[in-house]
Amino acid sequence: MPSAAGSRGRHVRTCLHYIRGVFMKRHAFSAAAFSGTILSAAMFASPAMAQDQEQFITIGTGGQTGVYYVVGQSICRLVNRLEDANIKCNAPSTGGSVANINGIKSGQLDMGVAQSDVQYQAYNGTGNFEGDAFEELRAVFRVHGEPLTLLARADSGIEELDDLEGKRVNIGNPGSGQRNTMEVVMDAKGWTEDTFALASQLDAAEQAAALADNNVDAMVYVVGHPNGSIQEATTTVDARLIPLNGPAIDEIVEEYPYYSKSVIAGGLYKGNPDPVETFGVAATFVTTAEADDEVVYQTVKAIFDNFDRFKRLHPAFEGLDAEEMVTSGLSAPLHEGAARYYREQGWIE
Repeated sequence: MPSAAGSRGRHVRTCLHYIRGVFMKRHAFSAAAFSGTILSAAMFASPAMAQDQEQFITIGTGGQTGVYYVVGQSICRLVNRLEDANIKCNAPSTGGSVANINGIKSGQLDMGVAQSDVQYQAYNGTGNFEGDAFEELRAVFRVHGEPLTLLARADSGIEELDDLEGKRVNIGNPGSGQRNTMEVVMDAKGWTEDTFALASQLDAAEQAAALADNNVDAMVYVVGHPNGSIQEATTTVDARLIPLNGPAIDEIVEEYPYYSKSVIAGGLYKGNPDPVETFGVAATFVTTAEADDEVVYQTVKAIFDNFDRFKRLHPAFEGLDAEEMVTSGLSAPLHEGAARYYREQGWIE
């Protein structure tokens, strides 16, 4: 009985003979088109060949000046170094956490970076995902901590949270982590967009210039530090980090398990020598249960097998602990491909 491979081989040869005959009779087609058609015919005729094709994954990130963009680019850099996995990765700039979750849900993205609170809300159907729980959402690992950062022009008269009333504030673009967290703060304070003289919705890449150009008095950013956008703003205009503390913040941290108090170190930015109290979340890396187990396994393997290299790719990664990244700060279940690698390392049972 002929083998399947032999049958495919004869089928390919038959296809090529037929195509060659057609092109010998019709000279209107170019040699390049002839070659391309032969290649296509061979590929369709041999399903086994498709198994060796590269797999492409797209990772949702955030604004190009933010750490999310660096997270995605760093992951892709390590994944693309894999020699035998046949995986090619790209990480375009996106609208941020909520946009990444929605992109994964719709199939436009394979993986993405999202704040820990957005991960929680998406999986449980709360917040921006009220009544629409994404039960197929899967966690892969936690990354760096991300405090809510409030930066105000020194000439704005803003020295504390309550001073934002009546000011021009960039509250973040819809779908971003900063917008999501800022809305939590606004709810706790009983504020609406009308509380501000202007509630602009610029994305992360635009807000530093808006602050410097005096188009807004203050901007908010959920981000790891040091951050390029904050550095840009503080070097082009006299600007101050504003503490986020007090009863409203205490209530937020007490009510939501994914928030914790944080401190932005002093001396990271021009004109800001002292540490500043705030609160925040953590960046997490997520996917869907439908993602291929082997692809997810190879992705986490690329990172944790090269963990020292990964930590050198951004200052916000320096303090990361591999085991803590997979055992805390995650609300959705671990993807099975990721869990397989972590079991091999003895980090989970």
